Amino acid sequence: MRKIKWLVVLFFVLGFLSSCQDREEIEEIPFDNPELPLEIPMDFPAMNSSVQGNKPTKYGVELGKMLFNEKRFSGNNTISCASCHRPEKAFADENPKSIGVYNRVGLRNTPPVQNMAFMRHYNWDGNILQLEKQPLVPIITHEEMNSSIMEVIGKLRDDPTYKEMFRKAFGDEQITADRIYKSIVQFEYTLISANSKYDRVMHAAKERFTDSEERGFRLFEAKCKSCHSTGLFTDQTFRNIGFPVNPDTEEAGRARVTGDQKDWMSYRVPSLRNIEFTAPYGSFGQFKTLKDVLDYMDQGVLYAENLDPIFKANGNRLPMNEEEKADIIAFLKTLSDHSFVAQK
Repeated sequence: MRKIKWLVVLFFVLGFLSSCQDREEIEEIPFDNPELPLEIPMDFPAMNSSVQGNKPTKYGVELGKMLFNEKRFSGNNTISCASCHRPEKAFADENPKSIGVYNRVGLRNTPPVQNMAFMRHYNWDGNILQLEKQPLVPIITHEEMNSSIMEVIGKLRDDPTYKEMFRKAFGDEQITADRIYKSIVQFEYTLISANSKYDRVMHAAKERFTDSEERGFRLFEAKCKSCHSTGLFTDQTFRNIGFPVNPDTEEAGRARVTGDQKDWMSYRVPSLRNIEFTAPYGSFGQFKTLKDVLDYMDQGVLYAENLDPIFKANGNRLPMNEEEKADIIAFLKTLSDHSFVAQK
């Protein structure tokens, strides 16, 4: 009888040890998801501090790209992030204002998604300081995707492809809001554009400006660089430069965020990289072409108490003759990164 009891005890002990070994083997499955280093191009500012907490990884970026193109993010499964942020348009689009589900029209022009890792704030009014907080905005906005993050998770939860990708990116198959936001942003952090003719002329000495581009560069240095500085071609400040005012009663520019009248109709200075591909221009697509923008600045902008001092000092305009405008545009086109907009 004692022998039987000892055999039973031995059986349970061996079973327990076996189960522990199984658990250890499961826990020791390697999680191989290498970090993808981000290089800071010459003359670029430091990265946003949020990048350190969400560094791009091989599978995080792959998952993020899938999610960026996922139409199930929208309530009616017709709109993805990529619907408005198209690679060939430097991840902007060609509409004056963004177009969402059921052709609903948004408040503003779609900004390009490029060099996000180096921005201090996001959107025209800078209401987002951490890019990981941005993906939810279009998902829940009535004029954009008109959905909810819980609805999105519900659509993806049982998809075997996504379950596998979340496992590769995060170690298990759990699909959460935080992981969705992080992976999308990891993909966006890798969208770095710094391979334009300008870069090859200024930093690699592999090409030379044409005479028109060289004249445009000198004019740009004199008339535009105070706002469009650094390798990003923006100083990331907010300015009212007297563009035609959006008639939408919800619009107030930066003041929509701060509530300060001094910020009325001020907007984040846009980067001019890939400007050739991002027409129409202005916070709600006021201008069809770059020539239209320069003509307006030359002829005189709208006065406002908080109009940028550069314009006030010149009679509310930036005077340019026709040859100067052509040369400035020629230079601006040297900021086009054709390899960036050709990616799939």
